[in-house]
Amino acid sequence: MLPLSLLRAAQNHPMLVELKNGETYNGHLVNCDNWMNIHLRDVICTSRDGDRFWRMPECFIRGSVVKYLRIPDEVIEMVKEEAAVKPRVRPQAPGARKRAPAGPPAGKKPKPAGKK
Repeated sequence: MLPLSLLRAAQNHPMLVELKNGETYNGHLVNCDNWMNIHLRDVICTSRDGDRFWRMPECFIRGSVVKYLRIPDEVIEMVKEEAAVKPRVRPQAPGARKRAPAGPPAGKKPKPAGKK
Protein backbone atom coordinates (compact mmCIF):
# COMPACT_ATOMS: atom_id res chain seq x y z
CA MET A 1 0.00 0.00 0.00
CA LEU A 2 1.53 3.31 -1.08
CA PRO A 3 1.20 6.46 1.05
CA LEU A 4 -0.21 8.58 -1.76
CA SER A 5 -2.87 6.03 -2.66
CA LEU A 6 -3.84 5.89 1.00
CA LEU A 7 -4.05 9.68 1.18
CA ARG A 8 -6.14 9.91 -1.97
CA ALA A 9 -8.54 7.32 -0.59
CA ALA A 10 -8.89 9.41 2.59
CA GLN A 11 -10.46 12.35 0.76
CA ASN A 12 -13.54 13.71 2.59
CA HIS A 13 -12.57 11.76 5.73
CA PRO A 14 -11.34 13.29 9.00
CA MET A 15 -7.63 13.13 9.71
CA LEU A 16 -5.00 14.48 12.07
CA VAL A 17 -1.77 15.98 10.78
CA GLU A 18 1.16 16.63 13.11
CA LEU A 19 3.86 18.97 11.87
CA LYS A 20 7.57 18.79 12.60
CA ASN A 21 7.22 21.85 14.85
CA GLY A 22 4.68 20.01 17.05
CA GLU A 23 1.46 21.74 15.95
CA THR A 24 -1.48 19.48 15.09
CA TYR A 25 -4.27 20.04 12.59
CA ASN A 26 -7.55 18.12 12.76
CA GLY A 27 -9.84 18.43 9.75
CA HIS A 28 -11.38 16.77 6.72
CA LEU A 29 -9.06 16.07 3.78
CA VAL A 30 -10.12 17.97 0.68
CA ASN A 31 -7.20 17.10 -1.57
CA CYS A 32 -3.52 16.17 -1.72
CA ASP A 33 -0.90 16.19 -4.46
CA ASN A 34 2.20 14.18 -5.39
CA TRP A 35 4.34 16.14 -2.89
CA MET A 36 1.89 15.28 -0.07
CA ASN A 37 0.76 18.90 0.20
CA ILE A 38 -2.55 18.68 2.06
CA HIS A 39 -5.70 20.81 1.84
CA LEU A 40 -7.98 20.48 4.90
CA ARG A 41 -11.41 21.98 5.69
CA ASP A 42 -13.17 22.56 9.04
CA VAL A 43 -9.80 22.63 10.80
CA ILE A 44 -8.90 22.87 14.47
CA CYS A 45 -5.25 23.74 15.03
CA THR A 46 -3.62 22.94 18.37
CA SER A 47 -0.43 24.65 19.49
CA ARG A 48 2.71 22.70 20.22
CA ASP A 49 2.22 22.80 23.98
CA GLY A 50 -1.52 22.04 23.68
CA ASP A 51 -2.81 25.13 25.49
CA ARG A 52 -4.02 27.17 22.48
CA PHE A 53 -6.58 26.25 19.80
CA TRP A 54 -7.64 27.91 16.57
CA ARG A 55 -10.60 27.12 14.35
CA MET A 56 -10.17 27.71 10.61
CA PRO A 57 -12.52 27.09 7.70
CA GLU A 58 -9.63 25.62 5.68
CA CYS A 59 -5.84 25.38 5.52
CA PHE A 60 -3.08 24.22 3.22
CA ILE A 61 -0.12 22.28 4.67
CA ARG A 62 3.14 21.85 2.80
CA GLY A 63 4.09 18.16 2.58
CA SER A 64 7.71 18.70 3.62
CA VAL A 65 6.68 19.93 7.11
CA VAL A 66 4.46 16.93 7.92
CA LYS A 67 5.73 14.65 10.69
CA TYR A 68 2.90 12.10 10.57
CA LEU A 69 -0.74 11.59 9.59
CA ARG A 70 -3.46 9.76 11.45
CA ILE A 71 -6.12 8.35 9.13
CA PRO A 72 -9.29 6.48 10.20
CA ASP A 73 -9.06 2.68 10.23
CA GLU A 74 -12.03 2.43 7.84
CA VAL A 75 -9.98 4.16 5.11
CA ILE A 76 -7.05 1.80 5.64
CA GLU A 77 -9.34 -1.23 5.42
CA MET A 78 -10.98 0.17 2.28
CA VAL A 79 -7.58 0.53 0.57
CA LYS A 80 -6.52 -2.98 1.62
CA GLU A 81 -9.71 -4.43 0.11
CA GLU A 82 -9.19 -2.54 -3.15
CA ALA A 83 -5.60 -3.77 -3.38
CA ALA A 84 -6.69 -7.37 -2.82
CA VAL A 85 -9.38 -7.20 -5.52
CA LYS A 86 -7.36 -5.36 -8.16
CA PRO A 87 -4.25 -7.23 -9.36
CA ARG A 88 -1.22 -5.03 -9.76
CA VAL A 89 -0.06 -4.83 -13.38
CA ARG A 90 2.84 -2.64 -14.38
CA PRO A 91 1.83 -0.62 -17.46
CA GLN A 92 4.26 -0.66 -20.37
CA ALA A 93 5.39 2.67 -21.77
CA PRO A 94 3.87 3.58 -25.14
CA GLY A 95 6.19 2.65 -27.99
CA ALA A 96 8.25 0.36 -25.79
CA ARG A 97 9.08 -3.06 -27.14
CA LYS A 98 10.19 -6.25 -25.54
CA ARG A 99 13.93 -6.84 -25.38
CA ALA A 100 15.45 -9.64 -27.37
CA PRO A 101 17.60 -12.12 -25.48
CA ALA A 102 21.33 -11.43 -25.51
CA GLY A 103 23.47 -13.33 -28.01
CA PRO A 104 23.02 -14.43 -31.59
CA PRO A 105 19.59 -15.32 -32.96
CA ALA A 106 18.54 -18.94 -32.55
CA GLY A 107 20.00 -21.27 -35.21
CA LYS A 108 22.86 -18.95 -36.24
CA LYS A 109 26.43 -19.29 -35.11
CA PRO A 110 28.44 -16.19 -34.26
CA LYS A 111 31.23 -15.24 -36.69
CA PRO A 112 34.73 -15.84 -35.37
CA ALA A 113 36.60 -12.67 -34.43
CA GLY A 114 39.07 -11.35 -36.99
CA LYS A 115 37.52 -13.03 -40.07
CA LYS A 116 35.10 -11.42 -42.46
